[in-house]
Amino acid sequence: MATFLGSESPWTGGKRSSRNIISKITHSQIAGQGFSRGTQLPEALLQERDKRAKWHGIPELLQKLHESSHPNSDLSHTHSVLKELSSLLSMEAMSFVTEDRKSAQESTFPNTYTFDLFGGVDYPLCRPSLHTQKKSCHVCFFLFRHSLIVKSLPTFSQTEGVTKSLAARDDFVLFLFTLMTNKKTFLQTATLIEDILGVKKDMIQLEGIPNLSGLVQSFDQQQLANFCRILSVTISEPDVRNDDKHTLLAKNAQQKRNASPSRAEVNQVTLLNIPGFIERLCKLATRKVSEATGASNFLQELEDWYTWLDNALVLDALMQMATEEAEHSSTESSDESSMATSPLRHRLPQSMKIVHEIMYKVEVLYVLCVLLMGRQRNQVHKMLAEFRLIPGLNNLFDKLIWRKYTSSDHVVHGQNENCDCSPEISFKIQFLRLLQSFSDHHENKYLLLNSQELNELSAISLKANIPEVEALVNTDRSLVCDGKKGLLTRLLAVMKREPPDSSFRFWQARAVESFLRGATSYADQMFLLKRGLLEHILFCIIDSGCKSRDVLQSYFDLLGELMKFNIDAFKRFNKYVSTDDKFQTFMTQINSSLVDSNMLVRCIVLSLDRFESQTEDVKVVEVLSECCLLSYMARVENRLSFLFRLVNVINVQTLTQENVSCLNTSLVVLMLARRRGKLPFYLNTLREKEYAEKYPGCLLNNFHNLLRFWQRHYLNKDKDSTCLENSSCIPFDYWKETVSVLLGSDRTSLCAIASYIDEPFMELDRDLLED
Repeated sequence: MATFLGSESPWTGGKRSSRNIISKITHSQIAGQGFSRGTQLPEALLQERDKRAKWHGIPELLQKLHESSHPNSDLSHTHSVLKELSSLLSMEAMSFVTEDRKSAQESTFPNTYTFDLFGGVDYPLCRPSLHTQKKSCHVCFFLFRHSLIVKSLPTFSQTEGVTKSLAARDDFVLFLFTLMTNKKTFLQTATLIEDILGVKKDMIQLEGIPNLSGLVQSFDQQQLANFCRILSVTISEPDVRNDDKHTLLAKNAQQKRNASPSRAEVNQVTLLNIPGFIERLCKLATRKVSEATGASNFLQELEDWYTWLDNALVLDALMQMATEEAEHSSTESSDESSMATSPLRHRLPQSMKIVHEIMYKVEVLYVLCVLLMGRQRNQVHKMLAEFRLIPGLNNLFDKLIWRKYTSSDHVVHGQNENCDCSPEISFKIQFLRLLQSFSDHHENKYLLLNSQELNELSAISLKANIPEVEALVNTDRSLVCDGKKGLLTRLLAVMKREPPDSSFRFWQARAVESFLRGATSYADQMFLLKRGLLEHILFCIIDSGCKSRDVLQSYFDLLGELMKFNIDAFKRFNKYVSTDDKFQTFMTQINSSLVDSNMLVRCIVLSLDRFESQTEDVKVVEVLSECCLLSYMARVENRLSFLFRLVNVINVQTLTQENVSCLNTSLVVLMLARRRGKLPFYLNTLREKEYAEKYPGCLLNNFHNLLRFWQRHYLNKDKDSTCLENSSCIPFDYWKETVSVLLGSDRTSLCAIASYIDEPFMELDRDLLED
C-alpha cells in the first residue's frame, strides 16, 4: 500500500484528491460518510490491484453497476454490465457441473469470491425498496434476469458467504417469491430460493409470502412441478444429524419443549388451504409423457447422460435454452429443418423431455408423501382418493415407472441414506415410498386393487366363513385401479423379478408390508400368498445370498405380517423350508440381528399361542405337529433365550423408533406367559441367567427402567397405541396392566421385577429417565 501512496505514485494533477485513497478517507471522515462498500475505493487503486490479484475487473464492474442502478439510469448500460458479470461467474459454474465431483468440491471459485468480497450481494439487485417506480421495476427485472442466472448456479453452494448473506434477509427471501410470477425469471429465481432455503437457519413461513394462493394458482404445470423443489424444504422437518437426537428420550423431550405445531406442520396446512393445489399435484404425478420423443432409447441415453442429468438445475437450464431457441428460430424462420439442426438441439438427447418429466415427478411425489405423513393425513388421503392418484399411477406403471430394463449395478440404499441417484432410481424409490405412506394403517389401501381383485378378497372371506373387512366393504369402487391388474399386483410381479443385489428390494418390501399393517386380515394375507409372496421372501432370506441388513429386516417384517395367525402360511413355510440345512440357515439369519428380526419372532410367538388354543381344528393340530418353526418356538428354553437377548440388546438411552419394537416383543412374550400363569417362572429364569452370566441385577434393573420409559412413552395422551393392539390382538388395557404388575413395588409379589433383584443390586431408585 505504501508503494501506491508514496512519492512515486503516478496519480498526479488535479484529479489526485479524488483518486488518492488517503484523501478519500479524510474526506469521508469530514463528511461523516465512511466507506460502506469495497468499490468506494478509488478507481485507479482498484484497477492497479486488479492486475496483481486477478480480479478480472469485477470490482470495477460492480462500481459501474452501483452508479447505474438509480431510477433514471440507462437500462442498456446496466444490461451490458450484468452480462459481463454473468459471463465471468457462469464460467466457474459450468466448471463445477462438468468437473469430476470430487475435484469440483476441492476447486476454488475466485470470481465468485471476488464478487462477494466487494459486496455484489448487497447491491440494488437485492433491494426490494427500489421497486416503487415503474422504470426502477424494469431495472430490477434486468438485474434479476441476469444476476439470478449467476447466483443460482452451483458455485454459490461452494461460496457460503453469498448464500448465507441472502438467507439472513427475510424480506429479500419473501420478495424473491413475488418474482416467480415472471416466466422469464422463474427458473433462476426458483433455484436461488432453493439454494437459500438450504442454508437458512430458520424455516420460512409460507403464510408470510404475499398472495401465496394467487402465486401458486398462476403457475403452469411445469412451474408448479419446479416449485415443489422449494416446497419440499419448507414442509419437511429438519433432519438432525446427531444420533442422540434420534433417541426416543430426546424426541420426547423435544416434543415437551415444542408443544405447538412446528413450522413445517404449519406450512403443510397453508398448502392444503390453497384451492386446487392437491388436485393439480395429482394431475402432475399421473400425467403421461409422449412416446414421440425417442422414448425407446430413454434408458440407454439416461446412462450416457447420468453425469449431467443428476443435476436438476443443469437440466432445467438446458430445457429452457432449448425452448427459447425454438421460439427464437420460429420467429426468424419457418423452416423446421433449421430448428432441428440447431447446435443445442443437436447436442441434447431426444429423450430429454421424458427425463425432465421424471425429475419433476420425483419432486411432486415427495411433496405428496410428506403431506401423507403429516397431521392432516386423513384430509390428504381423502383428496388423493378423490383425484384418482392411485389409478393414475397404475396407468403409468409399465410405461414409465417400472420398465423391464433396470440396471443392477447400483448399490443398495438404506432407508434414510442420501445418495446421488439417477432420475430413474429416484423416481422409483419415491414412488415406493408414496405407496408405503398411502397404505400404512389406512382403509384407503384397497384402492391399490382393481374391481376383480376386490371380488377375489370377498371370495376368500366367504370361503373361509369369516366376515369381510369393513374397509373393504366401504371402498368406493369408482376410485380403484382399472385395467387387468391393480397397482399392488403389478408391484408384486416386479418384486419377484428383481435381481438379488437390486437397490429396490428394501423399498418394495416396505410398500407391500404397509398393505398388511393394521388389524390382521386373513383375506389380505391369502391374496398375497396365492401370488407366491411367501416363497419369494424365503428365497431372498435363505437362498439369494443377500447381505444387506436393511433388505433382510424389511423381508423379516413383511414375512411376520404375512404369516401372523395364518395356519396356511405356516404350512407353506414348512413346505419350502424342507431340510435341516434350510431351517438352520433361516434361524442363523434371525439370530444374527435380533433387532432386525424381532417383529418376526413376535409373530411366531403370537401365532403359536393362538394355534395352541385351536386344538379342535384338525388342520391346526397337523401343522403344529409338523412345522419346524412352531416346534422350535414351542420349546420354552428357546422363548426364554429370545426374551433374554431382547431385553439385553437395548437400554433407555439407546431406544429409537427402530429398536423400541424389541421392548414390545419382550412384553408380548411376558404377557402371554402371564396369561398362562407362568410369569414368575420367566422372571425367575431371567434372574438365574443373570447370576450364571455373573452380572446379577443388571438385566432386571435395565428391564425395569425400560418399562418405566414405556409407561411415559405409550401412556402419553398424544400417543396412538392402537397399532400395538392391532398388531398383537391383545387389548391395550392388558398391555398397561401387565407393565404395572411388573413395575409393582411390593417385593413379595411374584409378578414384580423388584422381588427378583437382591437388595445389594437394587438400582430402582435411580432415575435414568430425566430429560
